[in-house]
Amino acid sequence: MQTLQKQVSPLRVASKGTGSAKVGKTSFLVFNTNKYFIVPTENIAFFNVKYDSSILVSFDRQEYFVNYSLEQIQHLLSEKQFFRLNRQYLINFHAVKEVEYYFARKLLVNLTVPASEKLLVPKEKASRFLNWLENR
Repeated sequence: MQTLQKQVSPLRVASKGTGSAKVGKTSFLVFNTNKYFIVPTENIAFFNVKYDSSILVSFDRQEYFVNYSLEQIQHLLSEKQFFRLNRQYLINFHAVKEVEYYFARKLLVNLTVPASEKLLVPKEKASRFLNWLENR
């Protein structure tokens, strides 16, 4: 038994050192028009907060309320796939169309699915956001 543990412990150390990102939640159960739907995370363009509720917006522009705060959603999802832009938005990498420089070293993010307001990345997060886009 001890020899097996000696063989397994280097594997555990090696797997910790790989820095593999968490996989994250693969789908969300949403309710709309008296029906429940499963929305896979790859179909989600972004999450945003509207009227103190979290909204899931899919690539086909459908909106659904979800029973999680934006902070809870952020911890449920893969950091490689989703980025928290600001207090109101959590976006999918595949939804990013282009990024522009904005006033005072902020970034303006344009998505493939239009958002109801300008998506601004604060200057404190701008370099981390650009790094996320480059190195995922």
